[in-house]
Amino acid sequence: MAVFEKEVGFSVMKLGERLDGITMAEAERGLLDLLADGETNLVIDMTRLEYISSAGLRVLLLAMKKIRAAGGRLALYGLGGMAEEVFQMSGFTSIFIIKQSLAAAKRYVLGEDAE
Repeated sequence: MAVFEKEVGFSVMKLGERLDGITMAEAERGLLDLLADGETNLVIDMTRLEYISSAGLRVLLLAMKKIRAAGGRLALYGLGGMAEEVFQMSGFTSIFIIKQSLAAAKRYVLGEDAE
């Protein structure tokens, strides 16, 4: 289950333990609603994520594509365990901006980070 929180200048998408074929529809719907409301900066909290499938990876790619097209920024943080292994094996660690903390991800999406 994905939970969305609005912050000043960006939103946070907090993922649950799984992002797969069952949970991806809800996450995608929330993401598209967020973008339709005009959000262009997004931080994705992956601290609870234990499993991600190819369907889950597709949702993250969709988020990145839409946010970049809108001129915004996206960063992930808290990636670990099996989900991190999937990211490394699939090459997604070179596609996404991955930070170690919410503070670092926030700085990036707000343009306060030189990266």
